[in-house]
Amino acid sequence: MMKMRDETVLIREIEEKDNQTIEEIIKTSLESFNLNIPGTAYFDPQLSSLAQFYKEQYNAKYWVAVNDQDEVVGGVGIAPFGQKRGICELQKLYITPEAQGTGLSKQLMNAALDFAKKHYTHCYLETLKKLEVANLLYTKLGFKQLERPLDGSEHGAMDAWYIKEL
Repeated sequence: MMKMRDETVLIREIEEKDNQTIEEIIKTSLESFNLNIPGTAYFDPQLSSLAQFYKEQYNAKYWVAVNDQDEVVGGVGIAPFGQKRGICELQKLYITPEAQGTGLSKQLMNAALDFAKKHYTHCYLETLKKLEVANLLYTKLGFKQLERPLDGSEHGAMDAWYIKEL
């Protein structure tokens, strides 16, 4: 648990009741950067059913952050990356505008990375250079920028790629 302004935030595994809210958070966030385009998470077919999607994958989880009213204010996932043994991908790290600047993204990433360390040797992620605050966070948490995406990448619109040894 952590404090977000005057609220306590709990990070827990996603439940089916959270699907619609986290989908709205992801889409609204992408729209705010004009990233509601093919090649981003905006068009991922599983976006409306993340709880089920992550449950069906091996060594995968999605967490949501909820406030005192049990409202979802953000989320993050870890899943295997393609056919690469030992490599997971940090996926769909999004938070509401109200939660930005509170340290919540770092808390979500730490929860995801703690899980990843138990199952993988490396964590990969894809993002966009224009998401400067996110890129700064990834660097602070020990991710190293790559020159190009790993083979098997599904989000063609991305232009920044990172990997971290766990």
